[in-house]
Amino acid sequence: MATRTATCRCGQLRAECEGDPVRISACHCLECQKRTGSVFAVQARWPDDRVLLAGDYSEWQRECDSEHVATYRFCPKCGSTLAFVIEGWPGVIAIPVGAFADPEFPSPRFSVYEHRKHAWVTVPGDNVEHSSDPSIAFTQGELRK
Repeated sequence: MATRTATCRCGQLRAECEGDPVRISACHCLECQKRTGSVFAVQARWPDDRVLLAGDYSEWQRECDSEHVATYRFCPKCGSTLAFVIEGWPGVIAIPVGAFADPEFPSPRFSVYEHRKHAWVTVPGDNVEHSSDPSIAFTQGELRK
């Protein structure tokens, strides 16, 4: 089983992810835009037991549109968010795809919160599910264990 490694910008915090992600999605919600400093975010999710975080991290929490709590784990030195969990997605951890620094990383299959998407942004692909309904972000697709 392959292992992928994501790191923060300074390299002291690492996430070792075993196997393939169970979901890769682009999110256009305003909070993801703020988190990334870009107009959307792309993240991959793995089962909790297939991700090992190594290094020091701090946590910050916020309530999502869904009223679930999201917990972000970020490097206290460089500030990069390296992982996050949302209580509405039990058993999985999300890793920002950019933290892998891998141009060959698979593309997203889901594009959510498209009602907040910038008009000039597209997420291409014949197999991409698009949603403007925020609630579908938690029901769309299937999380496999």
